[in-house]
Amino acid sequence: MLGCPAVAGAAVALAAAVAGVVTWATARRPPNPDVERGRGVERGTDVEHGCGAERGGDVERGGEGTGESGSRAEGGRAGEFAGPAGAPGAVARIAMAVLAAVAVTAAVTAFTVLKVTTGPVPDLAGRGATVTAEAEISDDPRIRPHQGGVARRETAVVRARLLLVSAARERYAVDVPVVLLGPAEGWRSLLPSQRVRVRGRLSPAEQGEPVAAVMLVRGAPEPISAPSAVQRAAGALRAGLREAAGVLPDDQRGLLPGLVVGDVSRLDEEVRLDLATAGLGHLTAVSGTNLAIVAGAVLVLGRFAGLPLVLRAAVAVVAMVAFSVVARPSPSVLRALVMGTVAAVALGTGRTRDGVAALSATVLGLVVFDPGLARQWGFALSVFATGGILVLAPRWRDRLAARRVPRLLAEALAVTAAAQAAVTPLLVLMSGRLDLAAIPANLLAEPAVAPATVLGFGAAVIAPVSMDLAWLLVRPAGWAVGWIIAVAQRAADLPFASAEWFGGAAGLAALAAAAVAGWLILRGRARRRLVAALVAGALLAALVAVPVVSPWPPPGWLLVVCDVGQGDALVLAAGPGRAVVVDAGPQPGPTDRCLRALGVRQVPLVVLTHPHLDHVGGLPGVLRRRAVGAVVVSPGRVPEGEAGRVSGRLRAAHIPEWQAVPGMRWRFGPSEITVLAPEAGAQTPGRGEGSTANNASVVLLVRWSGGPDAQGAGGAREAPLGAALLAGDLETEAQEALVRRGLPRVEVLKVPHHGSPRQAPAFLAATGARAALISVGAVNDYGHPAPLTLRRLHWLGMRPYRTDLSGDIAVVAARNRLAVVVRGR
Repeated sequence: MLGCPAVAGAAVALAAAVAGVVTWATARRPPNPDVERGRGVERGTDVEHGCGAERGGDVERGGEGTGESGSRAEGGRAGEFAGPAGAPGAVARIAMAVLAAVAVTAAVTAFTVLKVTTGPVPDLAGRGATVTAEAEISDDPRIRPHQGGVARRETAVVRARLLLVSAARERYAVDVPVVLLGPAEGWRSLLPSQRVRVRGRLSPAEQGEPVAAVMLVRGAPEPISAPSAVQRAAGALRAGLREAAGVLPDDQRGLLPGLVVGDVSRLDEEVRLDLATAGLGHLTAVSGTNLAIVAGAVLVLGRFAGLPLVLRAAVAVVAMVAFSVVARPSPSVLRALVMGTVAAVALGTGRTRDGVAALSATVLGLVVFDPGLARQWGFALSVFATGGILVLAPRWRDRLAARRVPRLLAEALAVTAAAQAAVTPLLVLMSGRLDLAAIPANLLAEPAVAPATVLGFGAAVIAPVSMDLAWLLVRPAGWAVGWIIAVAQRAADLPFASAEWFGGAAGLAALAAAAVAGWLILRGRARRRLVAALVAGALLAALVAVPVVSPWPPPGWLLVVCDVGQGDALVLAAGPGRAVVVDAGPQPGPTDRCLRALGVRQVPLVVLTHPHLDHVGGLPGVLRRRAVGAVVVSPGRVPEGEAGRVSGRLRAAHIPEWQAVPGMRWRFGPSEITVLAPEAGAQTPGRGEGSTANNASVVLLVRWSGGPDAQGAGGAREAPLGAALLAGDLETEAQEALVRRGLPRVEVLKVPHHGSPRQAPAFLAATGARAALISVGAVNDYGHPAPLTLRRLHWLGMRPYRTDLSGDIAVVAARNRLAVVVRGR
């Protein structure tokens, strides 16, 4: 109803209220006087005449059995709707409860829609007015990096309440929710409840969003008030945990605050990707599990201290509230507080019916409190997971225990499987994907969650007082977090970690059909054993046979173009476990994953062709847990921001940085690498700053040689296999200059600039290549690769290979010549 007019919600609320009143009136029927009189006579006879009268009464009732039995049967059927003495029956009570919930929810939603669709702010947004406004921040500013492009651009997304808005000749005092979008500068240090002054343009919000407008902010915000005491305390504790975690390795220092308080500001992108693929992404969102762990630890300590039950309960409540303060008391944290408490208490006491009722009341209360939660996938996943734990886990636990599974293991298996089974339909609707590795990954990671949470929360509390003591707690917490990272990495690398499925309603229907078929098949013991054998065989095939039949990397690989989206990341073979990396792609995660799949542990040389984000943004992924010898960069320093960031990171890692000079040459394993361009001090202009930087790309000629050449002297010389030209993002001006200086012929061409239309036909023809490799994102705003470029490649007899269609692409040595093998998406 958030996407409908307010009058529609009001109409639904009124209709539900009227239906509830009608149901109540219908169910409250007057008592049957004949039945009541008969009951009174029976009771009176019993009292007066004792046992003999009771026997006589029985005979009398037996004589009138037909009529009275019919009356009782009719009364029993009516009792389902109307209870005794005119009270509503069970069906009527359920119907009235549902109608009351619908009426309340619809009424609140109608008021919310009316608030955000009427008034001066929606009117100004409809006109696209530029305004100056004062707003109070409602939630933590979320910083989102811009994916790809020339330079690093980060955007802040901030939910706030607009309090004062001024246009050209208009000034309004308001109180409506809005979303602020703007450059990240100035937002990182701000806290919820803080008031800021901003300037920008108002635009209408997306239909159905419970906000009055979206404001595109220009420039940095101007703080005009301090945050509240609660938010200052929360910010200090979170900052203390981040500082204490600084003694841990990079991946652990980013995950620990995320695991404990949901602070993912420093979470490594590769760790985030591994967690999502392994079905462990929920660990970085504050949930009922975190709160239950903290409360449970406090209760255990209180019991050891000999505190009475009432005092232990009070201390547990204080601890949970304190945890909510550290994690920021936003609606999502409050939701986790209520739901986690319900799930822990209900499952621990075995009162699942009470737990389901409490969960239902909690969901209703939260939706009434914030109707926008009904549109959030995270809210739905939390509700479904908690419901699955309450409804399915106890039964599955008992069945496993009946089959002699140890109680603790049965509990862990049942809870994990129940939560995953409950959220799988939503995951199918969201992404059309099945997380097949989620259950084993959660089982392995779960034992480390509790110690990491308890120790991390303790470090956050102690850090403002003594950082030395906080470090003592953080180090063992880092071991637990390291275990979770290792589990996520191994699970994400499995061939069956994630499987594609039908999306939307079709996927949901297919999943339901598969579930019914599975239930029918698994009903018999013999069938279960057969299915277990088939599953074991499939796992064996996936883990052993598939890598043997279709291995990756393919044997004899020389060059791999990694599928990193809209960017470049190429890997040249340099010996066992070693490789030269040419460009690093836009993000660390995909590049690191590509290198892991190739088994690369040492990188003697990195070449960054030019400092555009889609070529250097993934450099941290190359450096992650790998020894890097040196980095070669272009003499062009445009854009300066990215070039400076690269230099700063290399200085921090104590890695030498060299500028490319034509004629530089290296030999690593089978690969001989020569720099062809750019000329020192030369600058090839283009159609702007971006084209100028592209034309300053480092151009590499790579030659490979194989087994001994029978034609050579003494038979000791290695036979040449072929060559490749790696041309960075060269555009037409630099391509033509390179042709004029003389261009060697090669078998493989890495097509410049992701196959853009700015390709010189003379350059493409001069390479003489048979294979054209195009590194390009499946979704990009540039139209790459250009149809004109693809046509030119076909005219010249080159076969194009594209990462957006084929995934990773490998050039291999086969029968003393080069061949191309694709991995597939």
